[in-house]
Amino acid sequence: MKRLIILCMSLGLMTMACSDRDDDITSINIRINNKSSLVFDEVLVGDEDHIYEALDPDTYSEYKEFETAYSYAYIRITSGEEVYVLQPIDFVGEEILPIGLYTYELDIDTEGQVTLEFSID
Repeated sequence: MKRLIILCMSLGLMTMACSDRDDDITSINIRINNKSSLVFDEVLVGDEDHIYEALDPDTYSEYKEFETAYSYAYIRITSGEEVYVLQPIDFVGEEILPIGLYTYELDIDTEGQVTLEFSID
């Protein structure tokens, strides 16, 4: 009987320990990782409803909720007086991201172009 109780308690603890941080997520959530050496004063993703502010190099923003999103997006980065833009041509053939947590890793290359690496968190 003791073994059965210990087994049940162990299984219960394992179940609690195995829960994902996105178990309670009900929308698409995207954060920004500033991979550049610049301070991003403002990062606009898609539209004016999704603006991230004050991102130092090698830091992450908070997550923002999106109704729909893709593995890439229109990005406008303001750093000091400079403005950098990533302009997708279209989203034809792309699938909308499912509910979950995602990161857009943003960098500015040597030619001043925005690069975006997408990752699932």
